[in-house]
Order: sequence, then structure tokens, then C-alpha cells
Amino acid sequence: MTAVRARLTEFDIRRLIKASDDDDRAAAAHKLCRSMERVDLTAEDREAAQKILRLLAEDAAELVRRALAVTLKSSDLLPRDVARKLAMDVDSIALPIIGSSPVFSDEDLIEIVRAGSIARQAAVAARPSVPRDVAEVIAAEAGEAAVRTLASNDNADLSERAMGRAIDRFGSAPEVVAALAYRQVLPLGITERLVALASEAVREHLVSRHAVAPETAIRLATYARERATVDLIDEAPAGADLATFVAQLNARKALTASLLLRALARGKMALFEHGVAELASTPHSRAWLMVHDAGPLGLKAIYDRAGLPPRLFQAFRAGVDTWRQLTAEGGDLSGETFRERMLERFLTQRPNAPRDDVAYLMERLDQAPQGPVRIQAANAA
Repeated sequence: MTAVRARLTEFDIRRLIKASDDDDRAAAAHKLCRSMERVDLTAEDREAAQKILRLLAEDAAELVRRALAVTLKSSDLLPRDVARKLAMDVDSIALPIIGSSPVFSDEDLIEIVRAGSIARQAAVAARPSVPRDVAEVIAAEAGEAAVRTLASNDNADLSERAMGRAIDRFGSAPEVVAALAYRQVLPLGITERLVALASEAVREHLVSRHAVAPETAIRLATYARERATVDLIDEAPAGADLATFVAQLNARKALTASLLLRALARGKMALFEHGVAELASTPHSRAWLMVHDAGPLGLKAIYDRAGLPPRLFQAFRAGVDTWRQLTAEGGDLSGETFRERMLERFLTQRPNAPRDDVAYLMERLDQAPQGPVRIQAANAA
């Protein structure tokens, strides 16, 4: 049997050398490589075979080099120097080797990632096994497609630090977030971060599959919905039917105290008025009179009738007072400058509410940019 295999190999070598047509030589190279892979080679035979493989890697014909790369992409027979050479070839030759060859060291793979080709970075990320050090470099330096591929690869040794780096860089990319969320194992800290970024379907998967407190998921999901609602109000035309809008919110149980407080802190008085009118089952005209009653009782009466939390009344009171002060000073009430001034003053009112409740409000309100410009604007106001 060995003699038959030896003759076959010798015949294919002669065919490879003599053939002038690229297709014939590629076919001979493929058959030769398969023959080498299938037989048990002695140390001497292995050394001879690897010399032949080095010659094939130098062949001028791309088809011959591709035959070598595809046939022996998963073989440890391929010398490391040949694998490195093929990894620098054109994509049709390099990608099979990069994606499968077991002869690369971690340093080789990191070098490939840092060379900057997105396709080759993704090929490293999709390997049957991705060592931790290699995964760290992909998460920190590779392009989005490679990071998404890495996150999808449960055979990649992804540390919590690497996952966190991927979220830092691509937390706004839904496909990366989903790929991380569907990994078999996730640290608690990563799960908590993903819950805040994921779509509703992915969030449900995280809560059911991983160790995340349901109240955390509910809080973050509610925050995302409320922020989107206020953003929608910001973009709505002046003639938008707020009465219908808040009625729809109420029907979906989304007309919450934190939403109304955020809207009020952003200067959206009309939304607050229509919101309390809806919750109190009171005409908007009557709610308007009670909200803007100069006395101490009107706002409290409509607030209580709306069923809003008593412990937060002073915060709403501070919001209404702030809005009234700014409108009395005049100026454009519709622009971003007004909303920033409104939020800045509201947050400095220090409403008389329990510390835990104030902390809750600060967390739930939109985070306004901080810095010297904002502080100067507030002082000028």
C-alpha cells in the first residue's frame, strides 16, 4: 500500500512540474496535498513533504497557491513559515489559512489583526478557537465587523475586559450588542450594560437567560421608552394633538411620573399640563388653570387628583416655579437654549424631597452637558 501511495505522489510531483496549464498544475497540487495529508508520514517523509509545500507556496500561479491553502488550511503539516507567507497573499488564498490554520502563534494572529484588513480581522475572529490575548486585541483595535464576528463566536475566549471594550467602542451598533447578548456566558456587569443598550427582544433574552435582576431590566427599559417619548415630543410640530398623544401613552401605561417630571424639567409645560389633565380625567382648560394658579392649592389639587406620588410633589412644584420664572424673563421658549436653562435652574432648586427620591430623579432625568459654557449661561440667567 505504501508503494502505491509513493508512486501516486511521485506521479503527481512529475505532473506538477511538467504541466504548463495553471488548471492542471492546481489540480495536481490539490491531489498531492490531499495525498500528503492522508498518509502517515515518518519524520523524514514529513520534512520532504514540507519542502514540496514551500515550493508550492512560491508558485507564480494563484490557482496553485490557492489549492495549497484550501487543501491544507486545517492541517498541522503546513509549516508555520508557509502559513505566514500565505496569510500575506491575496484574500482568496489568505482567508482560508487565517481562518483555520492551527500552526499560527498568538503573536502571528495579533500581527494579522493589527495589519488592518477588515476581512482578515474577521477571519481571525471566526477561528475555531480564539485565544484570550488575541480576542483582547480584536475587541480593542479591530473594525466593527470583526468585533461582531468575535462576539458571535462562543469559542472565542472573551474576558470581561474585552467585552467591556467592545461595548465602549460599538455599544451603539445593534448587531454587536445582540451578538454579545447571545453569548452563552456573560459576566453580570456586562449583562447590566447590555440591558441598557439592547432592543426589547434582546433585553428579554438577557433577563431570562442571564443573571440580571428583573427590576434592573424594567427600570432601564422604562428609562429608554420615556426618553424616546420626550425626544418624539421635541420633534413634533407645534400643532401636534397632545391630548390624543397623552391619551395613547396612558392607555399603554407609559404616562408615568418620571416621564412627566423629565418633560417638565425640559420645559415641556404643555405635555405636563395635558398629562395631568389625562391622569386626573379633567379638561385641559381646567388643568391649565390649576397648574398655573398663583396660590398654593391649585397645583397640589390637580397633582393629587392625577394620582402622582406625593413624595415627588415638591420636585414638580420646583419645576413649575422654574418654568414660570423663565417665562417671566421673556425670550424664546422653544429652543434648546431655553431647555438647557430650564434644566439647569430646576436642578439647582434642590426640591424639598427625600434624598433617595432626588437621587432617583437625577438618574432618570436626561443628562445635560456640563462645563463652563453651561455654568456661565446659568449665571447669566
